[in-house]
Amino acid sequence: MDITVVWAAIIALGVFMYVVLDGFDLGVGILFPFFPDTGERDRMMLTLAPIWDGNETWLVLGGAALFAAFPVVYSIALSALYLPIVLMLVCLIFRGVSFEIRGRARRTKNLWSLAFMFGSAGATFMQGVILASYLQGLPVTTNREFSGDTFFWITPFSLLVGLGLMATYALLGACWLVMKVDGDLQRRLHRLVTPLTTALLGFIVAVSIWAPLSAPAIARRWFESGLLHRLLPIPFLVAGAAVLMFGVARKRRGCLSFLLALVLVTLGYIGLLVSIWPYAIPGSLNLWEAAAPRSSQLFALVGAVIIMPIILVYTTAGYWVFRGKVTHDAGYD
Repeated sequence: MDITVVWAAIIALGVFMYVVLDGFDLGVGILFPFFPDTGERDRMMLTLAPIWDGNETWLVLGGAALFAAFPVVYSIALSALYLPIVLMLVCLIFRGVSFEIRGRARRTKNLWSLAFMFGSAGATFMQGVILASYLQGLPVTTNREFSGDTFFWITPFSLLVGLGLMATYALLGACWLVMKVDGDLQRRLHRLVTPLTTALLGFIVAVSIWAPLSAPAIARRWFESGLLHRLLPIPFLVAGAAVLMFGVARKRRGCLSFLLALVLVTLGYIGLLVSIWPYAIPGSLNLWEAAAPRSSQLFALVGAVIIMPIILVYTTAGYWVFRGKVTHDAGYD
């Protein structure tokens, strides 16, 4: 068994769980401008109140796993992307504080709503910028140190991916809320699903065309390794999921909308993983070059084997306990 591949799978799983769970979480905040009524915003936030902090556990897990298994990548990525990472964390802090204070505030409630809105949107946008910068490749010296400038991550492609991730999370958030609320709020959320799906498809097409043009490692992976014909089913699966999403949105079936949104995210994530394999830093270091010593990986794996089932159990338990809808009187059924 290749322990390096096992750790790569653990990190990939952690990132995917974060994107799915905290994705709809952040998406709810991105949707706030479309729902200015204070009571509706209260209901939207209440759907997240029992589970939002648990969702972010996967972000911590991914960072800790990266440090344990691929310390070279951790060092280079932090050096290269410390500004967008810090901005993302600041946004998450303001967003987390707004969860705790907004429900108790009176005169400053609108300010905390803005903190939740801009914290969600800002954190999402920065995550997209970080992803795009990683895909384009981090400049690395022969000594495995970052060699780029401070603002290398500000590019048209990174801005596009940032906006695309906002559309992705907004769609997840809308589909989550469709499952969790009822009445007029649910009907208006249903109407957002179709335009958000259309926007997401547009970003998928744009990123798919732009990525190989701006990232030489991805271009080589697609066109020089014989991979392209294996990736061909993914666009058709995406198109099929989108067509189903449009039909489900017209029929107003909440659970199916959320499941189809997850399908779209999963297909995009699979395409991403296949495109960067087997690199830890695209174009610079592969997984085995960036990995920690085998003894360190085995030692850390013991902790991962213990802690991951615990995270899965309490995450599942939280969603099961609060599985009902949030009603008009701001409570769960």
